[in-house]
Amino acid sequence: MVADAEHSVFHDYYLTGDSALTTDKSSRIEGIGRPRVEPSFIPGVIDRMTTVPDTHSIATIHWLESQLGRKAGASTGTNLYGVLMLANEMRANGERGSIVTLLCDSGERYLDTYYNPDWVREHIGDLDQATHDLQTVLG
Repeated sequence: MVADAEHSVFHDYYLTGDSALTTDKSSRIEGIGRPRVEPSFIPGVIDRMTTVPDTHSIATIHWLESQLGRKAGASTGTNLYGVLMLANEMRANGERGSIVTLLCDSGERYLDTYYNPDWVREHIGDLDQATHDLQTVLG
């Protein structure tokens, strides 16, 4: 499963197969999400995709910091929220299995952005609903 960032064309391309898709609004999650389909994206090797709202990506990195005692980048938040949704779905369906993922990057270089509450409010939005949704997914 691939978790895609909000304002990225990859999930829509996966669903439609239209390689000409573009968007005029770029992803606010640094390092992932693209405004156009890139040749390196190969949808045939993917079983499933989901789009994670930016607010949920950021809420997830703040929760992750409370768990690990270290900061991670927002792409890790996107990825991890997708993993948590999948695990929650598997649990609800009585399914068992393994999920493997990676922590994409350190969050130290994002102290002025994703870890700055004023910047987050201005550029990402209010995280209250996303934090609530995350707690629901965590069970």
